[in-house]
Amino acid sequence: MKTNVDPEKIKELLMRGVEEIIDKDRLNKRLSSGERLRIKHGIDPTGPRIHLGRASQLWKLRAFQDLGHQIVLVIGDFTGLIGDASDKDSLRPVLEEGQIKENMKDYTRQIGKILDIDKAELHYNSEWLDRLTAKDLIKLAMKFTAQQMIQRRNFKERWEQGKEIGLHEMLYPLLQGYDSVAIKADLELGGSDQLFNLLAGRDLQKAFGQEPQDIMTTKMLLGTDGRKMSTSWGNVITVMDEPEEMYGKIMSMRDECLLDYFELCTQVGEEEMEKIKADLSGLKVNPRDIKARLASEVVGLYHGAEVAQEAEEKFNLVFQKKEIPIDIPILKIEEEQSALLDILVQAKMASSKAEAKRLIIQGGVRINGIVEKDWQKMIKVVSGTVIQAGKRKFIKLERE
Repeated sequence: MKTNVDPEKIKELLMRGVEEIIDKDRLNKRLSSGERLRIKHGIDPTGPRIHLGRASQLWKLRAFQDLGHQIVLVIGDFTGLIGDASDKDSLRPVLEEGQIKENMKDYTRQIGKILDIDKAELHYNSEWLDRLTAKDLIKLAMKFTAQQMIQRRNFKERWEQGKEIGLHEMLYPLLQGYDSVAIKADLELGGSDQLFNLLAGRDLQKAFGQEPQDIMTTKMLLGTDGRKMSTSWGNVITVMDEPEEMYGKIMSMRDECLLDYFELCTQVGEEEMEKIKADLSGLKVNPRDIKARLASEVVGLYHGAEVAQEAEEKFNLVFQKKEIPIDIPILKIEEEQSALLDILVQAKMASSKAEAKRLIIQGGVRINGIVEKDWQKMIKVVSGTVIQAGKRKFIKLERE
């Protein structure tokens, strides 16, 4: 099967959001020749929702898919039990098998918001890793040295700081690398923090007599706290967030992240990107307006243009006209419903239920900008709901 060899599309594929390519010349030739490649990408189900950092890699896969290449998704139901240490500065907690299964229940539906799932090849790496014997694992380990592992940036830092490094963490690159052998990958795509693991795949493919996969690493997306977006850190915007919540999170992010978000999280074209960049650098446009454009683009991708417009109108109504600040503390609640009195006390907006009751009766409490005087009110907990007590106390609800 021949693939699309449009040079402009291939050029964008190799440049947009890309950090590094190994081997770029070979990959370019293969793409330009019309060869259909097997493009591998692994996802460990460390949480139940896929965040925009992960989604940016899925959009890159979609670009490959649109040119006719075979996408091979590997869900790490086995490797998820170990946990990837690529971005961790301490020993990470190990997930139980039941939690892994719960986390990945809805993955295909979320991935289907971006990829054509029917055309993708989907595997769980327990298919082959469960069958490895102790002898097999030892043979894999013989392909690497302890020095290689310790010199890995985050392991080296932890070693120098006297922090624990689990032996099981050192097995992770071997197992991810073996995934590439099992599915005979031509190219593996991952975040720039994954480079060590991706290179392990090349080494093992050579050891098993296969052509080593090319590697494409993508730029990392910063989360809501300025660190790399990571489920483990909870600083995420997910593809399943409610429209108003997604819009609000983007409007609260730092201005310096705008261009990266346009590049990694939207389908805005290169020409328009250059215009946005010029507007920001020349201060021709208020960054808030560009941020609103970004929020609409992202919400529109996952919920549709009409819903994005509604989210924008609601945000403007609540936050601009009511002069509500953007950077509001978040209160996480497990229940679908919660008493307004309990929320006010839990959020320390009132010292007691009696004080909370008086505040409500006196008209000092607003929900999404609307005064609420029913002190017995039960609130449906919807992520993004803003509660105001008095003139300066705000809290945003989030479902756990």
